[in-house]
Parts: sequence; C-alpha cells; structure tokens
Amino acid sequence: MLVGNSDGIGLATTKRLLAAGWDIIGVSKSESPIANTAYLHRVADVSDAAYPDLMDELVRQGPLDLCIYCAGIGELLDPLQMGDEARIIDVNLTGMVRTAAAVIPGMVKRGHGHFIGVSSMADELLSAEAPSYSASKAGFSNYLGGLALALKPRGVFVTNVRFGFVDTKMAKSDAKPFMMSVEKAVDHLESCIRTKPACYTAPWIAIPLVKLLKLTLKLKAGA
Repeated sequence: MLVGNSDGIGLATTKRLLAAGWDIIGVSKSESPIANTAYLHRVADVSDAAYPDLMDELVRQGPLDLCIYCAGIGELLDPLQMGDEARIIDVNLTGMVRTAAAVIPGMVKRGHGHFIGVSSMADELLSAEAPSYSASKAGFSNYLGGLALALKPRGVFVTNVRFGFVDTKMAKSDAKPFMMSVEKAVDHLESCIRTKPACYTAPWIAIPLVKLLKLTLKLKAGA
C-alpha cells in the first residue's frame, strides 16, 4: 500500500514497484493516472474523519506486506493568515499515525511487515519560513523511531526515510542544495525496502550542512 501517491515520489514509487511485480493499493486525495490490473486506487484525504474507516476496509481485503506513507503538504508561514498551519501538521503527522494504526496491528499478528514513512531532514531544524512543516516532520521522525524500537522484536520493521530536497512541488525554498531527482529518491526507497533500516537519510552529503544549519539556528534563537 502507498498513501499519497498521485504525484511526486509516491507516484514514481508506485510505477517502479508495479514494474517489479508488486500488487499495490494506492490512496491519495486525487485520482491516479495509473491503469494497471495489479493496481487498486482509492481517493481519500488522510485528514478526513472517514479516513480510518477506509483504511480498515482496505486492510480487510488481505494482508499487507508493505505500507509507504508519502503524503505531505507544506506552505510558507503567513503570520496574518495561519489557517493552514494545523492542516499541515494533520496531514504530515496525524495522517501518518492514523495509517500506521490501521495497518500495523495486522502485521504484528502475522509477525511480518514493513512500514515506511517519508520524512525530511527538516525534522532537525527550527524554521521561521515553515514552522508547521518542520514541527510535523520532527514529530513524524520521533514517532517512527519509537515504533521501530517497539516493533522489531515482533517481526515488523519500521523505516523513517529522511530526504533532503527532492525535485517535486514540495521543494519551495529559494535555496535547494544537493537536490535529488524523484527517480533517485525512489532508488533510495527501493534500498530501504530491501534492507529495512530503522532510519535512512539521503543524500548523506547534506548531513553536515544540516548539522551546521541546526547549530546556527539554535544560536540565533537564543540570541
């Protein structure tokens, strides 16, 4: 199952896995351009009250070996109009938790499964430009890290994938160092499916830059 897969990383991952022979259920707020007998698509908003019921319905259709949560939104902060702030956290963080709550119990009962969440290196950073996005990813990464510890002894793997800038509509910053292509991001996800790490960060070359920026922002915030 892929959630948030009508465009960007989610769509490209769906196409790659279908080509590799996977049967896939996709869930996104838009119709899918994919037409394939091995693919079932449902239109839903992860922040909608009916979303958990839809997930329960889909889970009952058969055992899930893999679930990838790719859904995410982000907007620059407008201090005079903050209506989108709560929705960003709801889609990016709460939607992922709702998804995990629907699919993971079945994996635990079978003693087998893999849940992957697509996070961001922004999970380490304070952001004056997009505080809701950074906060949502901080909670996202922390939650998946805890789940990984809890579930590995039960035979279920949880992977938190932390990307830097990927060439999608979500890359809204003026500066986008080390930006990778969508296809390269899918390469990394395929690697995670094979190796099942608890945390995976790419591109690794951006890690020192993020650490430096984190320190700079903390010093600035304390000034």
